[in-house]
Amino acid sequence: TNILQRELSMIPGVFGKLQTGTPQKPAVEMESVHYFYKYVSGSVLTRPAWFMDVEQEGDGMTDVGVHLVDLAQWSCFPESIIDYKKDIAFNSARRWPTPVTRSQFAAITKQNVFPDYLKKYVVNDSVLNVFANGEINYKLRGINIKLIVKWGYRAPEGAGDTHYSVMHGTKASLVIKQGPETANKPALYIETPLAGDIGYVSLLNTRLKAIQAKYPGIELKKAAKGWEIIIPEKYREGHEAHFARVTEKYLEYMEKGNMPKWEVANMIAKYYTTTGALELAK
Repeated sequence: TNILQRELSMIPGVFGKLQTGTPQKPAVEMESVHYFYKYVSGSVLTRPAWFMDVEQEGDGMTDVGVHLVDLAQWSCFPESIIDYKKDIAFNSARRWPTPVTRSQFAAITKQNVFPDYLKKYVVNDSVLNVFANGEINYKLRGINIKLIVKWGYRAPEGAGDTHYSVMHGTKASLVIKQGPETANKPALYIETPLAGDIGYVSLLNTRLKAIQAKYPGIELKKAAKGWEIIIPEKYREGHEAHFARVTEKYLEYMEKGNMPKWEVANMIAKYYTTTGALELAK
């Protein structure tokens, strides 16, 4: 869904131009929701106690937040060098804890006692405050972006981790939703006031053919505010497959010694954004 969202954002006739937005109404918004208690291969995942320590695992902004900043840079300015000294300006940042009771902690760590290094986050000797949640509101080359990371204890029955993303263009918004209405799978939508415009529809169908040539099976389906992009299951990869693919790319760079210049500059920009936001939030 993220790849197709970016592909569509690069078609001016469909998306228009990326809006600049405002801190109150950002042009780009992403939200990633995760849960401490989860099943993996039919069993409850046991997490090490240090996973709940932000000084070891990382704060929400500097952990999952890194992935969102990476996505924002990759989506808005593909393969373009970002200068962290000139291109990034913070609007605001905040962080807040997820309370985890002693019994909840025991269920996911198999430890009945909070370790000493966690006690400074414990309230009334019974609730651990894990600062896993964060929000970064900033400008990237003048584009207002808001990124949110949330961690809950346990997802509602039948649900799991979710990802939300929207890019607002001058002609359409490209929205990724994931929840009960999408069978808890990421779904991509084109939302536009031009859905009834014959010329726009014709251009969309024409430009979609190039995407379909790269990703056979992609289709358009009419939706309330425009269209849903129907994505075949073969293109949906899980976390493990995704991380394996990223690792392969990294190893290829190492072997050939040809990492693109934008990769290095944007890595610095990514960590400048997350660490700077954390300092601001504190």
